[in-house]
Amino acid sequence: MTDGIFAPARRAASVGIIGLVSLIAFESVAVATALPTAVAELDGLAWYGWSFTALLVPAVVGMVAAGEAADRIGARLPLLAGVLVFLAGLLVAGFASAMPAFLLGRALQGLGTGLLGVVLYVIVGEQYPDRLRPAAFGAISAAWVIPGLVGPVVAGALAEGPGWRWVFLGLAPLVVVAAGLLVPTSRRLRRPDTPTPPRRGRRPAALAAAAGLATLQWSLQDPSRIPLAPVGLLLLGVGLRVLLPPGTAAVRRGVPAVVAFRGLLAGAFFSTEALVPLTLTLVHGYSATAAGLPLTLGALGWAGASWWQGRHPELPRHTMVRVGFGCVALAAAGMAVVAQPWSPGWLVYLVWVVGTVGMGLAMASISVLLLGLSPVAERGANTSALQISDSVASALFIGIGGALVAASERGTLGLGTAAATLNLAMVAVCLLGVGLAGRARSSSPAPAGAPAG
Repeated sequence: MTDGIFAPARRAASVGIIGLVSLIAFESVAVATALPTAVAELDGLAWYGWSFTALLVPAVVGMVAAGEAADRIGARLPLLAGVLVFLAGLLVAGFASAMPAFLLGRALQGLGTGLLGVVLYVIVGEQYPDRLRPAAFGAISAAWVIPGLVGPVVAGALAEGPGWRWVFLGLAPLVVVAAGLLVPTSRRLRRPDTPTPPRRGRRPAALAAAAGLATLQWSLQDPSRIPLAPVGLLLLGVGLRVLLPPGTAAVRRGVPAVVAFRGLLAGAFFSTEALVPLTLTLVHGYSATAAGLPLTLGALGWAGASWWQGRHPELPRHTMVRVGFGCVALAAAGMAVVAQPWSPGWLVYLVWVVGTVGMGLAMASISVLLLGLSPVAERGANTSALQISDSVASALFIGIGGALVAASERGTLGLGTAAATLNLAMVAVCLLGVGLAGRARSSSPAPAGAPAG
């Protein structure tokens, strides 16, 4: 291949990126499978939602820091910092003896993935021409295939055998391998020719948004804390007003719409996914291994759809976004049925593939749209906004799911009802995305000095 993503000039970058994504994929897929066993051993089922929120909230801070650093000094330092922090998080979680330590480990993992996620997009924007970006993002999604196939099975076997801790500790060597793969890539990264000064107020805004998410999660855990919810919403709103492009909440056409769609799509999908292993384990009595198999099939669906869209760069990207929202809506509706004790558990294997196919089509397309609409000098900031939208919406929706699980733990409602309530809410979110997807139509990039929003 003389002019593809593995051409000699780009081979080191491609191998490094795929190695990095594979590492993050193992963490995501394997941990989701082992988490019900881990929180049960640590007596933390009521804190199930926090296991995800603790990952996603610090990611917001990491994304802002990485976006500013990439625009100002280049991607090399945030890339290396992300790897080291992520490694520390794996070790802390793996050796945790109680939920607070476990959540601290998850928080470090989140900070690391926040740094790495933004840098990844910046590297694609720097190292790949426009015509190769669909293929590059397709390869990024395809990097989830092996972790998706092996991760749930390995995590389930470890949880049932040596112990869930090895899901974290066993990933640590992969960090070292990925770091070695990324050395050639880091040497090729350059400092920006015209560094962009940090945008005033972004770091305090990131802290405000993170505090708002944490406060909301805390308030939703117990009815007696509900009066704190407005405080959390206020902090979150203040932070997002600075961190996201103007017009994101209104889904304004262009970059704001693309950023909004990333949040809505990721939030709907990952909040639904967070309850898949738990539903199969507690409602249908599946083993940890069997409960992780839908995630394996999902990895194939996601990667296959992403590969297909990469082979068809001529397809309208906003149409792929619309189809993606529709597929995730069908998957969420199907999971509302699977969550009921009278439903056959095997139905999950069908409905979840539909949702992941939609993610493979839409997520890569959203990434292509963002880079196409972003001036070179603002790719770091806009990529940071995209990742922040993803993490904030995911944390918010997963937090709502965690609150519903906590309610089922208190006996307020059954787990099946709790899961179905979240699933149906995510159907509504996706239908909103289907209706508004046309606002993500690509156009000519803004001039180099134009505002991102």
